[in-house]
Amino acid sequence: MAQGKIEHKEPIAIDVLPGRKYWWCECGLSKKQPFCDSAHKGTDYSPVLFESSTEQTIYFCCCKKTHNRPQCDGSHNKL
Repeated sequence: MAQGKIEHKEPIAIDVLPGRKYWWCECGLSKKQPFCDSAHKGTDYSPVLFESSTEQTIYFCCCKKTHNRPQCDGSHNKL
């Protein structure tokens, strides 16, 4: 699994809605972190789809080192 550019060392909390699709930026190049803005075009990266069945707060990884893509797993604490 390729790991993108570290955009931030902390996750971003997002209140997600059920049934809505969220496309997480895997490359770290997006100007709309933590979400994809197609900045990965021409690279080997592609966005990661996230959907929730409930309304909840999700901490989206911005260091791109998580093993639980796209959610933060605390990997930023080791940077």
